[in-house]
Parts: sequence; structure tokens; C-alpha cells
Amino acid sequence: MSKVCAVTGKKAMSGNARSHSLRATRRKWNVNLQKVHMVVDGKPQTVRISARALKTLKGGARKKASAPKETAAAE
Repeated sequence: MSKVCAVTGKKAMSGNARSHSLRATRRKWNVNLQKVHMVVDGKPQTVRISARALKTLKGGARKKASAPKETAAAE
């Protein structure tokens, strides 16, 4: 299984680890992937998505649920 977010396509980043003497050695920052059960194309699947994408998806669902419903009688 690859270390890539299924929603955003985020991958690991590479760069330098810097010691106190500023010696540069190569290192890698991995994506914070979480296994989530989702319905994809009408079928339940386990997908790996980043924590940031998960917060965004859940936040959108919360916003829709808490939005006030408009009624015709309120006018």
C-alpha cells in the first residue's frame, strides 16, 4: 500500500535534518495517513487519507448538519 492520500494526493516530502552544527543529512517527512471506511461508488471501502483531508471532510458534514433549515412558514 502506497503512502499517498487517496483524496488530496499528498506524498512524503524530503529535505535536510539539521544538527546543532548545521550538518545536513537527508530525511523524509511522511504524510499523516489514517485508514477510514467510506462509501466509494456505492460500495464501502477502506481508504487511506491524510488527517488534514479527514478534518476537511468531517467539517463539511458538520456544517451541513448544523445549518438552519429554511421553511416557507418562517416568512
